[in-house]
Amino acid sequence: MIEALIRQNRSVRRFYQEEKISRETLVWLVNLARMSASAANLQPLKYLLSQEPEMNQDIFSCLAWAGYLTDWPGPTEGERPAAYIVILGDTKLAKNIGCDHGIAAQSILLGARQKGLGGCMVGSIKRDRLRELLKIPADYDILLVIALGKPKEEVVLEEVGPDGDIRYWRDAEGRHHVPKRRLEEIIVSFG
Repeated sequence: MIEALIRQNRSVRRFYQEEKISRETLVWLVNLARMSASAANLQPLKYLLSQEPEMNQDIFSCLAWAGYLTDWPGPTEGERPAAYIVILGDTKLAKNIGCDHGIAAQSILLGARQKGLGGCMVGSIKRDRLRELLKIPADYDILLVIALGKPKEEVVLEEVGPDGDIRYWRDAEGRHHVPKRRLEEIIVSFG
């Protein structure tokens, strides 16, 4: 079951925007993150939820999408996320968040897949602009934005080819291809 969820949990960047996500679902996803591991159990993460069109538009305007797809500016109207979770680090609780936000984001995205949703962790954020638009206080670091919605694209996992190119790409039918290194390449032994 966990392997299937992980294989299905690909970065989705095009959604059925009209398929709404309830606040209750977003809260359920954050609860998964809340129960996840946290360094020294400090639990410094906070979550800003958005499923309203106006706030979604503000968040969308601060994000960059798919660095390898240089000719694609991001999802068009109608294919944008139905909801977002902005992951924040409360600097009053911890100055160094470490990898807590990555653990939390993975928990959220696995939960989203379980519910038939897809998502994308976005780290390329106009943080100053997002802080201004959402009135995020200065003592909260903006760590990640998770875009969520019902997937409108198919993502295909495949092995990295002989050229070693790991860049994801889209084919003529719009399928999103994600090359993965072979297991034998990533397990190492020294000495």
